[in-house]
Amino acid sequence: MTAKRVAAIDCGTNSTRLLIAEPSDGAPGFTILDRRMRITRLGQGVNATKLLAPEAIERTAVVLREYRAAMDEYGVHEVRITATSAARDAANREDFFSVAKEIVGVEPELLSGDEEARLSFRGATADLDPADGPFLIVDIGGGSTEFVAGTSEPEGALSVDMGCVRITEQELHHDPPQAEELSIALSLIDAYLDDVDREVPGAANARTFVGLAGTITTVAAVEIGLAEYDRDRIHHFRLTRAAAEDVFRTLATESHDDRLANPGLEPERADVIVGGCCVLVSIFRHWGFDECLVSEADILDGLVHSLLE
Repeated sequence: MTAKRVAAIDCGTNSTRLLIAEPSDGAPGFTILDRRMRITRLGQGVNATKLLAPEAIERTAVVLREYRAAMDEYGVHEVRITATSAARDAANREDFFSVAKEIVGVEPELLSGDEEARLSFRGATADLDPADGPFLIVDIGGGSTEFVAGTSEPEGALSVDMGCVRITEQELHHDPPQAEELSIALSLIDAYLDDVDREVPGAANARTFVGLAGTITTVAAVEIGLAEYDRDRIHHFRLTRAAAEDVFRTLATESHDDRLANPGLEPERADVIVGGCCVLVSIFRHWGFDECLVSEADILDGLVHSLLE
């Protein structure tokens, strides 16, 4: 008999991602059958309009059709599809939800920032040694960034309305960004991190800073110089503060087209990566971390764990 196969889909502000998995044979955890990421920019303009753009919904729908075909091919038994920051902010989210339900077969779950943070924590810490804790799990998304502190269980969590797309659309209006724009963005982010200190006291005392999602994996890929994506080289790569600052300086002073010459930078991410870097370097500076443990295990992994319980 075929093992129970499950799928998780995360419809984020910048990307739409899929994970198909089945239980590992006689071992804890699960076996990954398929993992995909597509830049769909569902949150295009949401920060200003509070609406999901029709073309953004259509771009995401095209990818969901691709994912539905993959799930059918693998014989998926159960799926969870979630929507996060862009959908939380959009007054017309039901327009997207109805399209997604028609394609996938189940309605997207609108996750609160706290739910998103806790699922990210579960996914990221499943293969970590508790002795390396307490951890600060940071998921830099397109519209929001989630902070979760804890060792075996989340002990504090906060979702903050800053991400690579939101910071770019809100503050970085030139190509490359002007020094004043970068300074304003960094100051804004640091003020948000003061909120994290108040709401997540364990953040400042974390032993290990674990970074999730596309901004951080992209900075790692650029630092390594990866011409082609390689999950095994990215997952649990140790990104130093000095390396992150170096990548930030390089990308922030290049034009969009010049940025594309950096191995490891996906073309679809080139317009928002500097905004994401602003968040990442601010975290290093605010808490004085020397390095970030880059994780490819995230909210999707947390969702799959929930389906296989």
